[in-house]
Amino acid sequence: MNSQDLTPTLPAHSDGVNLCLAELLQYKNQSVRWLPPAQSVWSQLNGQHQSRQKGRGMNFAEVRPYQAGDDIRAIDWRVTARTGKTHTKLFTEEREQPVMLLIDVSPSMKFGTQLLLKSVQAAHFSSLLSWLAVSEQDRIGAIVFNGNRLYECKPTARQQGPLTVINAMIAAHQECGSGENENDDFNGKRLNFSDALKHLHHLCPKGSEIVVLSDFYLLQDKDKRRLSQLRQHNRLQFVQLYDPLEFGHTSFNGVEFVTDDHQATWLDFSAQSTRDSLSTQYQQHQQFIQEMCKSLAIPLHHLSAARTLMEQLGHCGFNSYKGGENG
Repeated sequence: MNSQDLTPTLPAHSDGVNLCLAELLQYKNQSVRWLPPAQSVWSQLNGQHQSRQKGRGMNFAEVRPYQAGDDIRAIDWRVTARTGKTHTKLFTEEREQPVMLLIDVSPSMKFGTQLLLKSVQAAHFSSLLSWLAVSEQDRIGAIVFNGNRLYECKPTARQQGPLTVINAMIAAHQECGSGENENDDFNGKRLNFSDALKHLHHLCPKGSEIVVLSDFYLLQDKDKRRLSQLRQHNRLQFVQLYDPLEFGHTSFNGVEFVTDDHQATWLDFSAQSTRDSLSTQYQQHQQFIQEMCKSLAIPLHHLSAARTLMEQLGHCGFNSYKGGENG
Protein backbone atom coordinates (compact mmCIF):
# COMPACT_ATOMS: atom_id res chain seq x y z
CA MET A 1 0.00 0.00 0.00
CA ASN A 2 1.40 3.35 -0.98
CA SER A 3 1.18 6.10 1.60
CA GLN A 4 0.26 9.65 0.74
CA ASP A 5 3.06 12.06 0.00
CA LEU A 6 4.80 13.16 3.16
CA THR A 7 7.41 15.87 3.40
CA PRO A 8 10.71 14.04 4.00
CA THR A 9 12.72 15.13 7.02
CA LEU A 10 16.47 15.41 6.76
CA PRO A 11 18.62 13.55 9.30
CA ALA A 12 19.98 15.65 12.14
CA HIS A 13 22.76 18.09 11.19
CA SER A 14 22.43 17.21 7.48
CA ASP A 15 21.53 19.40 4.51
CA GLY A 16 21.42 16.38 2.19
CA VAL A 17 24.17 17.70 -0.09
CA ASN A 18 27.30 18.25 1.99
CA LEU A 19 28.90 16.13 4.69
CA CYS A 20 29.88 17.30 8.15
CA LEU A 21 31.29 15.63 11.24
CA ALA A 22 28.17 16.07 13.39
CA GLU A 23 25.81 14.24 11.01
CA LEU A 24 28.11 11.21 10.84
CA LEU A 25 29.01 11.10 14.53
CA GLN A 26 25.35 10.62 15.48
CA TYR A 27 25.46 7.03 14.21
CA LYS A 28 27.77 6.08 17.07
CA ASN A 29 24.75 6.07 19.38
CA GLN A 30 22.55 4.33 16.80
CA SER A 31 24.86 1.31 16.46
CA VAL A 32 23.69 -0.18 19.78
CA ARG A 33 20.41 -1.15 18.08
CA TRP A 34 22.16 -3.85 16.07
CA LEU A 35 24.57 -5.24 18.63
CA PRO A 36 23.92 -8.83 19.77
CA PRO A 37 21.41 -9.95 20.93
CA ALA A 38 19.64 -7.28 18.86
CA GLN A 39 18.72 -7.88 15.24
CA SER A 40 21.45 -7.80 12.60
CA VAL A 41 21.61 -4.62 10.52
CA TRP A 42 21.74 -6.82 7.40
CA SER A 43 18.63 -8.72 8.44
CA GLN A 44 16.83 -5.43 8.91
CA LEU A 45 18.04 -4.16 5.55
CA ASN A 46 16.66 -7.27 3.89
CA GLY A 47 13.39 -7.18 5.79
CA GLN A 48 14.27 -10.55 7.30
CA HIS A 49 14.96 -11.93 10.78
CA GLN A 50 17.91 -14.21 10.34
CA SER A 51 21.41 -14.39 11.80
CA ARG A 52 21.94 -12.10 14.75
CA GLN A 53 25.55 -11.37 14.00
CA LYS A 54 28.21 -11.99 11.42
CA GLY A 55 29.42 -15.56 11.22
CA ARG A 56 32.81 -15.97 12.84
CA GLY A 57 35.29 -18.78 12.81
CA MET A 58 36.26 -20.93 15.77
CA ASN A 59 39.88 -21.36 16.83
CA PHE A 60 41.05 -24.61 18.46
CA ALA A 61 42.05 -24.02 22.09
CA GLU A 62 42.76 -27.36 23.85
CA VAL A 63 41.73 -30.96 24.50
CA ARG A 64 40.42 -32.00 27.93
CA PRO A 65 38.57 -34.98 29.40
CA TYR A 66 34.93 -35.21 28.38
CA GLN A 67 32.44 -33.77 30.86
CA ALA A 68 28.70 -34.27 31.08
CA GLY A 69 26.96 -31.81 28.80
CA ASP A 70 29.82 -31.48 26.29
CA ASP A 71 28.89 -31.65 22.61
CA ILE A 72 29.60 -35.19 21.44
CA ARG A 73 30.42 -33.78 18.01
CA ALA A 74 33.54 -32.22 19.56
CA ILE A 75 34.96 -35.50 20.85
CA ASP A 76 38.59 -35.97 19.84
CA TRP A 77 38.57 -39.61 18.79
CA ARG A 78 42.35 -39.85 18.30
CA VAL A 79 43.12 -38.75 21.86
CA THR A 80 40.24 -40.87 23.14
CA ALA A 81 41.65 -43.97 21.41
CA ARG A 82 45.20 -43.25 22.62
CA THR A 83 44.31 -42.66 26.27
CA GLY A 84 41.34 -44.95 26.62
CA LYS A 85 39.34 -42.09 28.10
CA THR A 86 36.91 -39.82 26.27
CA HIS A 87 38.34 -36.38 25.46
CA THR A 88 36.71 -33.40 23.81
CA LYS A 89 38.05 -30.45 21.85
CA LEU A 90 37.53 -26.92 23.11
CA PHE A 91 37.31 -23.93 20.80
CA THR A 92 37.39 -20.19 21.33
CA GLU A 93 35.37 -17.86 19.16
CA GLU A 94 37.41 -15.85 16.68
CA ARG A 95 36.47 -12.40 17.88
CA GLU A 96 38.25 -9.99 15.59
CA GLN A 97 37.13 -9.78 11.99
CA PRO A 98 38.40 -6.76 10.06
CA VAL A 99 35.68 -4.82 8.27
CA MET A 100 36.70 -3.10 5.04
CA LEU A 101 34.50 -0.58 3.24
CA LEU A 102 34.81 0.56 -0.37
CA ILE A 103 32.87 3.84 -0.45
CA ASP A 104 32.07 5.37 -3.83
CA VAL A 105 31.50 9.15 -3.80
CA SER A 106 32.37 9.65 -7.48
CA PRO A 107 30.36 12.11 -9.65
CA SER A 108 27.49 9.72 -10.43
CA MET A 109 26.95 9.33 -6.70
CA LYS A 110 26.61 13.10 -6.26
CA PHE A 111 22.99 12.86 -7.32
CA GLY A 112 19.70 13.09 -5.45
CA THR A 113 16.27 14.55 -6.18
CA GLN A 114 14.22 14.17 -3.01
CA LEU A 115 16.17 14.02 0.25
CA LEU A 116 19.87 13.17 0.07
CA LEU A 117 22.59 12.74 -2.51
CA LYS A 118 23.41 9.07 -3.00
CA SER A 119 26.93 9.82 -1.81
CA VAL A 120 25.59 11.33 1.42
CA GLN A 121 23.42 8.28 2.08
CA ALA A 122 26.42 6.03 1.44
CA ALA A 123 28.42 8.03 3.98
CA HIS A 124 25.65 7.72 6.56
CA PHE A 125 25.50 3.94 6.21
CA SER A 126 29.29 3.70 6.21
CA SER A 127 29.42 5.63 9.47
CA LEU A 128 26.89 3.29 11.07
CA LEU A 129 28.80 0.21 9.88
CA SER A 130 32.05 1.69 11.20
CA TRP A 131 30.70 2.32 14.69
CA LEU A 132 29.02 -1.09 14.70
CA ALA A 133 32.30 -2.80 13.75
CA VAL A 134 34.33 -1.30 16.59
CA SER A 135 31.47 -1.95 19.03
CA GLU A 136 31.95 -5.63 18.18
CA GLN A 137 35.71 -5.35 18.83
CA ASP A 138 36.54 -5.43 15.12
CA ARG A 139 38.93 -3.21 13.22
CA ILE A 140 37.46 -0.90 10.58
CA GLY A 141 39.19 0.27 7.42
CA ALA A 142 38.11 1.82 4.13
CA ILE A 143 38.94 2.95 0.64
CA VAL A 144 37.05 6.11 -0.31
CA PHE A 145 36.89 6.68 -4.05
CA ASN A 146 35.80 9.98 -5.61
CA GLY A 147 36.97 9.57 -9.20
CA ASN A 148 40.02 11.77 -8.65
CA ARG A 149 41.70 10.15 -5.69
CA LEU A 150 41.67 7.12 -3.42
CA TYR A 151 41.58 7.86 0.29
CA GLU A 152 43.10 4.96 2.22
CA CYS A 153 42.11 4.12 5.81
CA LYS A 154 44.02 1.12 7.17
CA PRO A 155 42.04 -1.18 9.50
CA THR A 156 42.07 0.39 12.96
CA ALA A 157 40.36 -0.55 16.21
CA ARG A 158 38.50 1.53 18.75
CA GLN A 159 37.13 5.00 18.09
CA GLN A 160 40.07 6.08 15.97
CA GLY A 161 38.94 3.72 13.20
CA PRO A 162 35.50 5.25 12.55
CA LEU A 163 36.86 8.78 12.96
CA THR A 164 39.52 8.12 10.31
CA VAL A 165 36.89 6.77 7.91
CA ILE A 166 34.53 9.69 8.60
CA ASN A 167 37.23 12.30 7.99
CA ALA A 168 38.25 10.56 4.75
CA MET A 169 34.64 10.54 3.51
CA ILE A 170 34.23 14.24 4.27
CA ALA A 171 37.50 15.12 2.52
CA ALA A 172 36.75 12.97 -0.53
CA HIS A 173 33.22 14.34 -0.77
CA GLN A 174 34.38 17.94 -0.59
CA GLU A 175 37.08 17.42 -3.21
CA CYS A 176 34.85 15.63 -5.73
CA GLY A 177 33.76 18.14 -8.37
CA SER A 178 35.80 20.97 -6.87
CA GLY A 179 38.45 20.77 -9.57
CA GLU A 180 41.19 20.66 -6.94
CA ASN A 181 43.90 18.01 -6.76
CA GLU A 182 42.47 16.10 -9.67
CA ASN A 183 44.34 13.02 -10.92
CA ASP A 184 46.92 13.15 -8.12
CA ASP A 185 47.09 9.39 -7.70
CA PHE A 186 47.69 8.00 -11.17
CA ASN A 187 49.86 10.53 -12.97
CA GLY A 188 47.11 12.35 -14.80
CA LYS A 189 44.98 9.26 -15.45
CA ARG A 190 41.39 9.54 -14.27
CA LEU A 191 40.71 6.85 -11.67
CA ASN A 192 38.13 4.17 -12.34
CA PHE A 193 36.33 1.60 -10.24
CA SER A 194 38.87 -1.06 -11.20
CA ASP A 195 41.63 1.00 -9.57
CA ALA A 196 39.62 1.18 -6.37
CA LEU A 197 39.03 -2.59 -6.32
CA LYS A 198 42.71 -3.27 -6.98
CA HIS A 199 43.75 -1.02 -4.10
CA LEU A 200 41.17 -2.63 -1.83
CA HIS A 201 42.59 -6.06 -2.68
CA HIS A 202 46.08 -4.94 -1.63
CA LEU A 203 44.95 -3.25 1.58
CA CYS A 204 42.40 -5.83 2.75
CA PRO A 205 43.52 -8.41 5.36
CA LYS A 206 42.43 -11.97 4.65
CA GLY A 207 39.25 -12.95 6.43
CA SER A 208 37.72 -9.50 6.21
CA GLU A 209 34.09 -8.53 5.92
CA ILE A 210 34.03 -6.33 2.78
CA VAL A 211 31.16 -3.98 2.02
CA VAL A 212 31.09 -2.08 -1.28
CA LEU A 213 28.78 0.97 -1.32
CA SER A 214 28.10 2.41 -4.77
CA ASP A 215 25.56 2.91 -7.54
CA PHE A 216 27.88 0.65 -9.58
CA TYR A 217 27.66 2.71 -12.76
CA LEU A 218 31.45 2.42 -13.04
CA LEU A 219 31.49 -1.35 -12.52
CA GLN A 220 32.57 -3.28 -15.62
CA ASP A 221 32.69 -6.90 -16.75
CA LYS A 222 36.46 -6.91 -16.36
CA ASP A 223 36.05 -6.27 -12.62
CA LYS A 224 34.55 -9.72 -12.16
CA ARG A 225 37.98 -11.31 -11.89
CA ARG A 226 39.10 -8.95 -9.13
CA LEU A 227 35.85 -9.46 -7.22
CA SER A 228 36.30 -13.21 -7.50
CA GLN A 229 39.79 -12.87 -6.00
CA LEU A 230 38.43 -10.81 -3.12
CA ARG A 231 35.76 -13.43 -2.45
CA GLN A 232 38.27 -16.24 -2.11
CA HIS A 233 39.40 -15.21 1.37
CA ASN A 234 36.78 -12.67 2.47
CA ARG A 235 33.06 -12.13 2.86
CA LEU A 236 31.80 -9.64 0.30
CA GLN A 237 28.56 -7.66 0.17
CA PHE A 238 27.23 -4.98 -2.20
CA VAL A 239 25.06 -2.05 -1.18
CA GLN A 240 23.57 -0.29 -4.18
CA LEU A 241 22.50 3.35 -3.73
CA TYR A 242 19.70 4.66 -5.94
CA ASP A 243 17.42 7.64 -6.44
CA PRO A 244 13.78 7.25 -7.60
CA LEU A 245 14.33 9.55 -10.60
CA GLU A 246 16.78 7.03 -12.02
CA PHE A 247 13.88 4.74 -12.86
CA GLY A 248 11.46 7.50 -13.81
CA HIS A 249 9.69 8.13 -10.50
CA THR A 250 9.20 11.83 -9.79
CA SER A 251 6.37 14.24 -8.99
CA PHE A 252 8.02 16.89 -11.18
CA ASN A 253 6.23 17.41 -14.50
CA GLY A 254 8.28 20.16 -16.08
CA VAL A 255 11.32 20.40 -18.35
CA GLU A 256 14.72 20.30 -16.66
CA PHE A 257 18.36 20.44 -17.74
CA VAL A 258 20.14 17.31 -16.46
CA THR A 259 23.64 15.84 -16.67
CA ASP A 260 25.25 12.52 -15.76
CA ASP A 261 28.85 13.81 -15.80
CA HIS A 262 29.25 12.54 -19.38
CA GLN A 263 26.54 14.32 -21.30
CA ALA A 264 23.87 16.95 -20.64
CA THR A 265 20.43 17.48 -22.10
CA TRP A 266 16.95 18.87 -21.50
CA LEU A 267 14.36 16.31 -20.37
CA ASP A 268 10.58 16.69 -20.37
CA PHE A 269 9.44 14.82 -17.25
CA SER A 270 5.78 15.35 -18.13
CA ALA A 271 6.23 12.95 -21.06
CA GLN A 272 5.67 9.27 -20.31
CA SER A 273 8.28 8.43 -22.94
CA THR A 274 10.92 10.20 -20.83
CA ARG A 275 10.02 8.22 -17.75
CA ASP A 276 9.87 4.97 -19.70
CA SER A 277 13.31 5.64 -21.17
CA LEU A 278 14.79 6.26 -17.73
CA SER A 279 13.16 3.12 -16.39
CA THR A 280 14.47 1.00 -19.26
CA GLN A 281 18.02 2.25 -18.83
CA TYR A 282 17.92 1.59 -15.10
CA GLN A 283 16.47 -1.89 -15.54
CA GLN A 284 19.32 -2.74 -17.91
CA HIS A 285 21.83 -1.50 -15.37
CA GLN A 286 20.04 -3.42 -12.64
CA GLN A 287 20.13 -6.63 -14.64
CA PHE A 288 23.88 -6.28 -15.12
CA ILE A 289 24.46 -5.82 -11.37
CA GLN A 290 22.16 -8.66 -10.38
CA GLU A 291 23.75 -11.08 -12.84
CA MET A 292 27.22 -10.10 -11.62
CA CYS A 293 26.24 -10.68 -8.00
CA LYS A 294 24.48 -13.95 -8.76
CA SER A 295 27.45 -15.36 -10.64
CA LEU A 296 29.80 -14.47 -7.77
CA ALA A 297 27.34 -15.26 -4.94
CA ILE A 298 27.59 -11.71 -3.60
CA PRO A 299 24.64 -10.55 -1.45
CA LEU A 300 23.09 -7.40 -2.94
CA HIS A 301 21.33 -4.83 -0.74
CA HIS A 302 19.69 -1.55 -1.75
CA LEU A 303 19.40 1.87 -0.13
CA SER A 304 17.31 4.76 -1.40
CA ALA A 305 18.57 8.33 -1.27
CA ALA A 306 14.95 9.48 -0.93
CA ARG A 307 14.44 8.14 2.60
CA THR A 308 16.47 8.39 5.78
CA LEU A 309 18.73 5.51 6.72
CA MET A 310 16.97 4.93 10.04
CA GLU A 311 13.58 4.78 8.34
CA GLN A 312 14.77 2.11 5.94
CA LEU A 313 16.58 0.02 8.53
CA GLY A 314 13.64 0.25 10.89
CA HIS A 315 11.09 -0.82 8.26
CA CYS A 316 10.91 -4.61 8.17
CA GLY A 317 9.16 -4.56 4.82
CA PHE A 318 12.06 -2.82 3.13
CA ASN A 319 13.62 -5.24 0.70
CA SER A 320 15.50 -5.07 -2.55
CA TYR A 321 14.69 -2.71 -5.41
CA LYS A 322 11.33 -3.50 -6.99
CA GLY A 323 11.18 -0.72 -9.56
CA GLY A 324 9.82 1.99 -7.30
CA GLU A 325 9.64 3.61 -3.91
CA ASN A 326 7.19 2.59 -1.22
CA GLY A 327 5.85 5.72 0.34
